[in-house]
Amino acid sequence: MKKLGEREEQIMQVVWELKKAFVKEIIAELPDPKPHYNTVATMVRILEDKGFLEHESFGKTFRYSPKVSREEYQRHALGGIVKQYFNNSYSRMLAFFAKEEKISEKEMENILEIIKSKRP
Repeated sequence: MKKLGEREEQIMQVVWELKKAFVKEIIAELPDPKPHYNTVATMVRILEDKGFLEHESFGKTFRYSPKVSREEYQRHALGGIVKQYFNNSYSRMLAFFAKEEKISEKEMENILEIIKSKRP
């Protein structure tokens, strides 16, 4: 799976949220300044070529829906970050966030509970 660029990720976030969307609906949800219709239409076709989106036809227009779930992409993207910046260690990543005070003690306790509940 390829990593998405910033605007591609924005478009995918919108489509994941809406579940199905026409280009005009995607544009309406993007932050200002709004990109031109042709720009978004091109990027949507690129996302389809990359395997992230699929479409159904309504005459000359297309309605797009995700082919890759948000969770699948999150796993892929996070795995790349962990590999690149934390020597493929999730514990190092958590330690980093704890040291930077980006994660609270309560959140760490919740993570520990999730881990414990997954064990046989």
